[in-house]
Amino acid sequence: MICKAFTYKAMAWLSAAFIMISGETTMASSLRLEDPSVFAGQWQAILTAPDDASEAQALQDKPSNTCLIDLEPNQTLGKGADCLGAWLEQMPIGWFPDPDGLSITGKEGSRIQFFSRQRDGLYLSTLKSGLVITLKRNAPQP
Repeated sequence: MICKAFTYKAMAWLSAAFIMISGETTMASSLRLEDPSVFAGQWQAILTAPDDASEAQALQDKPSNTCLIDLEPNQTLGKGADCLGAWLEQMPIGWFPDPDGLSITGKEGSRIQFFSRQRDGLYLSTLKSGLVITLKRNAPQP
């Protein structure tokens, strides 16, 4: 009887562990990695305080709070990289897609800032200072 009780208890623990492990695997595989061509193009970066609305900041026409940034198809940053670099602790050089966002890289190729996906064309990142960078895709020009 004691032997059966031990096996039932062990089986319950093993089942719980298996469910937890398989749940993590399922969650990770549900996020898909976008093709880099999805991100290439011009983006608007807006620097705001946590309680400011990014739309209101964009309308204020403050060049120090708004940057136009080109994400090049070869996964480098083009025009506007210096503007974004003024907000970050390092100069941004490149970028790459993540399953749940977009990463900006420095000269060594390592991530220096992560932008989490809010919805298509809208990504957010909070700096160490508490300021928020909103990255929005610019509408293509006709």
